[in-house]
Amino acid sequence: MNLRFLVLIPLCLMLWGCSSSSSEEIELPDAEYSEAFSEISVSAEEVVSEEKIPDVICVHVCGEVVSPGVYELPYGSRIYEALALAGGLTEEADGAAINQAESLSDGVKIYVPALGEELTDTNRQASAQTEQDDRININTADTAKLQEIKGIGASRAEDIINYRESNGRFNTIEDIMKVPGIKQGMFLKIRDQIRV
Repeated sequence: MNLRFLVLIPLCLMLWGCSSSSSEEIELPDAEYSEAFSEISVSAEEVVSEEKIPDVICVHVCGEVVSPGVYELPYGSRIYEALALAGGLTEEADGAAINQAESLSDGVKIYVPALGEELTDTNRQASAQTEQDDRININTADTAKLQEIKGIGASRAEDIINYRESNGRFNTIEDIMKVPGIKQGMFLKIRDQIRV
């Protein structure tokens, strides 16, 4: 966009605002200004669509719960909230077999085993999915481990550890945006690689 439009647009808006109290009309070159405004609106829409955080996630809850099924939860929810939507645990459930405080990500399968149940490979994988997934725990990872997150270098890893030492644990993965230099754009790139 031409620099003169940046200067003319506020001036024209001021004149237009003043003209509402007078009977004079100011004619603007329509083609040039509509082109300038369309460039601005397109770039704003692109930014919003690139950085939108999803509102909901879907998780599959099965095993020893009252109502197994697929449930929608707000982004950033934890396992205990998914279990509550599924009606809670049955009397036979081994609730200690899973970390109910673990953050959820879209598409996770949560399997709650029965007390004393010997798990099949499929069920073992589902019940351990959130505890043994390959996401990096930003509360416990050292500098080397943090650098395994795509987009995090040595200095940013140090920033994360320094923030953690000064402010305590991250309560949600979104809290990483409190670290200087990590904004929403970077968070959107790394959110599926991290956990708390």
